[in-house]
Amino acid sequence: MLLTRLEQLLEPAASITDWNHIAFRWRRGRGLQAVANPHLIPLASLLCMERQKREISRNTSQFVAGRSANNVLLWGSRGTGKSSLIKAILHEFSDRGLRLVEVEKEDLIELPDIVDHFNGRPERFILFCDDLSFEANDASYKSLKAVLDGSISAAPENVLIYATSNRRHLLPESMRENLETRVVEDEIHYGEGVEEKISLSERFGLWLSFYPFNQDEYLRIVDHWLSSLGADTTVDEAVRAAALQWALTRGSRSGRVALQFARDWAGRQP
Repeated sequence: MLLTRLEQLLEPAASITDWNHIAFRWRRGRGLQAVANPHLIPLASLLCMERQKREISRNTSQFVAGRSANNVLLWGSRGTGKSSLIKAILHEFSDRGLRLVEVEKEDLIELPDIVDHFNGRPERFILFCDDLSFEANDASYKSLKAVLDGSISAAPENVLIYATSNRRHLLPESMRENLETRVVEDEIHYGEGVEEKISLSERFGLWLSFYPFNQDEYLRIVDHWLSSLGADTTVDEAVRAAALQWALTRGSRSGRVALQFARDWAGRQP
């Protein structure tokens, strides 16, 4: 009894949620914490991803309008704008009641408790899980599966999950598991290990894939950020060569690398 009372005293008290904000973080033991200065990105500033922008905008528009919509998995190469796209969606739809709640992977086990906060609220909530992946022995993904589809308790109609990952199936895949795949009367039957992993990603109704940019796309993104920073663009051969060298040294032509180069180059100018 004494230990129970001490634990209750030591536990941080959950704060009262300020619903006037548009972005929140879930903090274990403290509940929803408002984000005073969310990172908002104009949708128009994200280049070379028109299909992904169109699809996630359509899905989110349906959601905020109270129509049916899907949970979304954005997967693919690093630095290609997956997380930025979700932040841009908040910027685009926050005036229509959209709210973003960032949930760390370690807190996914609390998802059933998190979604309970949104029952009866007029806003529409996206639970944002960034850089999501699980190890083979990580059981926390089962909480995500239950909320996505499979729990006896239905998720509130005003909640969706948007997750980003470098892995299409969110879990590591081994050659041994692929060898368990069989062909029966021209139909592919996966082994139990693969089926378990596919069953998680399949609970996201919309998949958006992201791939590395080619050289022209990379330079277009570089020019966008250089212009926004008031610097010369890659029309100048010296700038173009420097931008390509910057990407070469980092082994990537991603949007993130393009922005980093633009910041460095513009900052060097007198």
